[in-house]
Amino acid sequence: MNLPNADQAQVDRKKITEYLLCTSHPDGSNKAVFLSQFGFTLENWRILAESLRKHGATYNVVKVVESEYGTRYSVDGLLETPDSRNPYIRTVWIIEKKSTTPRLITAHPK
Repeated sequence: MNLPNADQAQVDRKKITEYLLCTSHPDGSNKAVFLSQFGFTLENWRILAESLRKHGATYNVVKVVESEYGTRYSVDGLLETPDSRNPYIRTVWIIEKKSTTPRLITAHPK
């Protein structure tokens, strides 16, 4: 199964700059260190956003969880990176109730 409406997937700038690439974020700092090893930086945050969108659209959903907020989809696969080493990661997306658009929740090494 593919991520529903993956062509409309949203990756919020703040999710990248204030979480995934933020070395001072209590939950995101390890992810920032991990992603920086592959050439992602705050300055090129748009490249990470596009790579995450592609990841969600390219690989199959491996887990679906329903909650009071909507449906979460986990997607595992290779992340396209600036240095082409392309690590295996998981992205997690949510389609909120009364919406059809997937929005990135998190990404982490798998």
